This record gives sequence, structure tokens and C-alpha cells, in this order.
Amino acid sequence: MTRQFGHDKLILQLDLKGGSEGTRYRLSRVSEPMDFGPLSYLIPVSAVASLATAGYLSSLIGSKDPGNAKMQSISEAIKEGAYAYLRRQYKGVVFFFVAMFAVLLVLASAGHVSFFTPFAFLSGGFFSGLAGYIGMVTATKANARTAQAAAKSLNDGLRLAFSSGSVMGLTVVGLSMVHLCLWYFGLTWYYSAIDAIADNTTMLNTITSVMLTSGMGASSMALFARVGGGIFTKAADVGADLVGKVEQGIPEDDPRNPAVIADNVGDNVGDVAGMGADLYESYVGSIIATSALGASMGMGVRWVSLPFVLAAAGVLCSIVGSFMVRTGERAQQSLLLAALRRGVNTSSILMVILSWFLVRGILGPQYTGIFWAVISGLAAGVAIGRVTEYYTSADYQPTQLVARAAITGPATVIISGTAVGMMSTALPIVIVGVAVIASYYLAGGAASELNGLYGIAISAVGMLSTLGITLATDAYGPVADNAGGVAEMAGMPPHVRERTDALDSLGNTTAATGKGFAIGSAGLTALALIAAYRDQISIVAPDMNLAVSLMNPAVLVGLFIGGMLPFVFSAMTMQAVGRAAEKIVEEVRRQFKEIPGLMEGKAKPDYASCVGLCTAAAQREMVPPALLAIVAPIVVGVLLGVEGVAGLLVGTVVTGFLLAVMMANAGGTWDNAKKYIESGKYGGKGSTAHKAGVVGDTVGDPYKDTAGPSLNILIKLISMVSIVFASAIVSFSIF
Repeated sequence: MTRQFGHDKLILQLDLKGGSEGTRYRLSRVSEPMDFGPLSYLIPVSAVASLATAGYLSSLIGSKDPGNAKMQSISEAIKEGAYAYLRRQYKGVVFFFVAMFAVLLVLASAGHVSFFTPFAFLSGGFFSGLAGYIGMVTATKANARTAQAAAKSLNDGLRLAFSSGSVMGLTVVGLSMVHLCLWYFGLTWYYSAIDAIADNTTMLNTITSVMLTSGMGASSMALFARVGGGIFTKAADVGADLVGKVEQGIPEDDPRNPAVIADNVGDNVGDVAGMGADLYESYVGSIIATSALGASMGMGVRWVSLPFVLAAAGVLCSIVGSFMVRTGERAQQSLLLAALRRGVNTSSILMVILSWFLVRGILGPQYTGIFWAVISGLAAGVAIGRVTEYYTSADYQPTQLVARAAITGPATVIISGTAVGMMSTALPIVIVGVAVIASYYLAGGAASELNGLYGIAISAVGMLSTLGITLATDAYGPVADNAGGVAEMAGMPPHVRERTDALDSLGNTTAATGKGFAIGSAGLTALALIAAYRDQISIVAPDMNLAVSLMNPAVLVGLFIGGMLPFVFSAMTMQAVGRAAEKIVEEVRRQFKEIPGLMEGKAKPDYASCVGLCTAAAQREMVPPALLAIVAPIVVGVLLGVEGVAGLLVGTVVTGFLLAVMMANAGGTWDNAKKYIESGKYGGKGSTAHKAGVVGDTVGDPYKDTAGPSLNILIKLISMVSIVFASAIVSFSIF
């Protein structure tokens, strides 16, 4: 019997057989052009426009006043520390990428993967690292300039810090478009002109499989960047806070604190470079996953091309929105947040309008449901952002209650913040669940499972479609934080620090919102990747009957292992932060004890020793968690077979999503609760409540900036590894 799925050129033939063989299928297709059509030009245009705008903003930042000699000296020290760390990190990561390249080359020679696969893995890592590096260069250039701009006006400070964030956001999406263009159009030309593949379905499967490996490379680099940078920044932050603010009673970013430069360096290597690499892989991963799903299901070039074109449209919308952010002189959270929302909302509205025409233009008016699937993802992202804002902003009750709990000490702060983090998981789960069901049925899932699964995947693209400006609202926060540090260390007037603190507090909320987008998209993308894994198994082993059922012991065991992995991964990263922080605490205590006149401000601390300790610890500690994500699906595949891997993927998504949301929001709540107290509530700075708030913030730091944001990478990386190694798992599985 035959039944039509997808669009009018796809014929899916079902061969119904009794017995244990179950239902088998094969795909056939009327040939259609591999070219995207006129809309394909939107992709390179968006790449050029994005990178050109980022270049313009970067030059604009460079033209601003860098402040006095002392400010420039502090900024230079931060930049040198950040550069030194990244150079060492990239040198260390090279060995991992060379080893993985060798493994993939062996698999390619054995026919398990394409010849291009090893090179795609390297390119993904390169572009992910490059995105983070460019963002960090811009951030270190902007910190002192933002402090100087804030001395003039709050709006000038916001505009400059946001411009720095915009460079990061636009660089990430611009490089993503360049990377995807190179592989898609390059491989299309190769397989059309050099090594011809007659069947377009096979060609698309080959191309998207290679591109998935580039996504795996990007995810690998992002994991190293997030984990390593997170360990660095939180070790420095914990050491600076516990000894400086709690034990010695000196202000945050006080130049007498030996860990203060390391703390500011950490903001750049963790919250900028690490975050840039993280969001790069999230963005690329959602696009590639959707395209790969469309290809593996035999849905044709139009369905494969749609995520690329929608992403390109989102880039242009983000550029327009980035110029809409400005504010007055009142340092109220609500007003500052409204300024950022203006840019995000403008981009989102434009994206809705463009998506309507693009979906109907590429797929045809009969597939308007795909448009609504895109919108469901975009709406889910906005909704998750609002929920995150509610649980992490000091303008709302949850954070205020955590601050109030500080009156009775650190224990109640930690209890209250943990409870807020746990409670904050409920609404994001509901939102993602609604988005999954809505996108499935809106895309036509009731009539065709293929269309429904594609709808879920395209909703993730919709959620991240305006990443250019969403990331800008996230990346500007570390710049504002650094600006406050520069202002404090340079002895600028109190009103400057007041303005940078307002921008920094807003940055904590927007950073948590950005993490919410990344985590939400990870959940949706992972579902698409699980479907792509199933279809990849069907391609490499067409006679295999994949029995994914809870009654299958391999699936059940894999499910338990997958559910456990996020907890083990988080434990490894947090223990790494703890071990590194211990060394920093000891070093800071030593300097306060042994350097005469340090507390009196008559002697200069040894900043370099703390930077060196953080760097060494981060490089040493980042490897085991990253290897866990690579090794786990391969080992489970060998021991439990393809069904065990399917269980592993599901378990990782469920617990990873919940744990990531809980950690990100709890950490953001503790941070802003501390700042709420510092604004004058419950005794203000130096009070007993403030010291308790600092302890809560210290606990929350590795939650929100190390373990939490790394989990969304873990979820997708495990899925991508499973797909890339699917053929090897089938061949070498014990069962």
C-alpha cells in the first residue's frame, strides 16, 4: 500500500508484514532541484549584513573614550589575563580535536561515516571557538569604555555595553550562516559535479549527516569553553567573595583583593567566550537537527532549506532590533528591562511577519501549519524568558523573599533559593510541553508523523531565530559587571558605580533569560535529534526493528543511565569549582596575611598568582566532564545496543532540562537577592543579612555559570554523538 507524507513529491511505501519483522518502509522521490531557489541568497546576505554590523559596532566601541590611565591599566590587565587563558585553553583542546579527528578518520576509512566527517568536526570546533574569541576581544575593549560612558549618563553606559553584547550576538549568528553555507553549498556542488549521487534523497542524507558532525564539533568546543571558563570564573568569584567581602569586610571589586582581577578575567572567559561558544552550538544545532530530520525522513530540499532561510531572516530582524535599545536616566530595573524588551519585541514581531511569507513561499500555502509551529517555538522562548525574569529579578516576590531569608542567616538563604529554583522548573516544563504538542499538531502531526516531528524541530529554530539580539541582551551583562569593577578599582565617583550596578543587576536577569532560551531550545532540539537518531538507525540498518519500549530492559536501563548523567556531570563540574576555589581562598588569605600594608592600601596585591591558579585549575578540571559526554553514548551503545542509546537520550533530556532550569534560576535568584540587599534593604552592605546573601550568591555561582549552562550542551552533544556513531554502534554492539 502507499501513503503520501510530507509534500506532493514524496512517496512513502509501506510494506506490511506479519510476525516480528513488523512494518518496513522505503522512500522514493521524483527528482527536484537541489538549489534553495531565489531565497537562498537571503543566507549569504544575512551573514554579510550581520558581520558587517558587528564590525561597525566594534569600531564604534573602539572610538569611545577609554578613560584615564588607571582605568586603561586595569582594563589591560583584564585583557591580558583573558588572552592568556584562552591561548592555553585552545592549545589544550587541540589535542582532543586531533584525537577525535583520528577516530573519525578511521571510521571514515571503514565506511561508517563520510570522508568529509572528520573535517566537519574540526570546522565546527573552529567556528564555535572563533565566535567566543571575538566576543571576548570586544568585551575586554568595552569594559573601561562602558565605565567612562556611565560617568556621563546611564543611557550612554547601557548603549555601549549593549553594543558590545550586540557584537557577540551578531558575530555568533553571522559566523553560523557562513559555516552552514560553506558546508551545504560546498557539498552540494561536490556531490553534483565531482562524485555524483543520482538520488537527491541520498545526497541530502549524506550532506546533513556531515553537517551534524560539524554540530558535534561545535558542541564539543562549547562544552570545553563553558566548563573551563565556568570553573575559572567561579573559582575566582568564590575566592574573592568569601575572603574579601565576608572575612575582610571590603567592598566587591576592591583593588586590595588579590582575586579581583581574576574575577574580572573570569567574566570574560566564562560569561562571554564560553557563552558565545555555547549559544553558537545551540543555534547551529537547532538548524542542522531540523534539516537532518527533514533529510532522513525523505522530505526533500525545500524542507531541508527552510531552517536555513528562517534563521537568515531572524538575523536581519535582530539587526533592526539591536538599534532600538535605549533608556533614560532612572536606574530602575523595570525601565532598563523595558529598554531591552523593546529591541527583542521588535525583532520578534518582524520575525513573525517574515516567517509567514517564507514558509508559504518555500513549502506552499497548504503548509501554513509549519508557520504556526515556528511561532509556537518563538512564543515558548518569550514565555520562558518571562518566567525566568519573574524568578530571578529583584522586582518580583521570589527574589525578595530569598533576600528576606538572609535576615536569619546563610542556611535560610540557601534553603529559600533552592526552593525557588526547584519551583521555577514547573512553568518551563509546561511551556515546552505545550510547544511540543502545539507544534506537532499544527504542523500536521495528526495526518503525518513526519510532518509533526518536523514541526517540533522547526519550533526550536523559531525559538532561537532572533538569537542575534537575545544573545546581545545576555552578553552585555558581563561587560557591565566588568565596568563596575573598573569603576571601583579606579576610584570613580559613587554615582558611576550606582549606574554600573543597575546595569549589572539587569544583566543577571537577562543572562538567566538567555540561559532559559538555550535550555528550552536544547529540549526541543534534543527531541528532533532523537527522531533523527531513530531515522539514522533505519538508514544504516534498514532490516533492524528498533523496539523502543519501556518493556525492553535495554531501553529501561539506558533511561536510568541517561537520567543519572546530568547529575554526575553537574557533580563533576561543581566539585571542580570547589577544588579550584579552595586554592584561591588559600592564596588570597596568604596575601592578606603576608603582604604588609595590603589592607591599608599601601601595598599592591599579586593579581597574577590568582589568575595563574585559576587558569591551571580550569585547564586540568575541564577534561573529564567533557569526555563523559563523548564516551557515554558509545559505551552504552556497545553494551546495550541501539535501543539502550535511545533510552539514554530520553533520560538525559528529561533530567538535564529540569536540572539546568533549576540551577540557572536558583543561581540568578541568589545573585540578585544579594544585590537587592546591597541596594539598602535589610541593613544594606556590610550587614549580617548582606554576608548571608554573599554566601548564597557564592553557592549559586557554580549553579548558574558552570554546571547549569553546560547541561544544555550535554543534552545535544550526547544526541549528536549517537547519530554520528550510529553505524559504528550497530556494527560493534554486543547485543
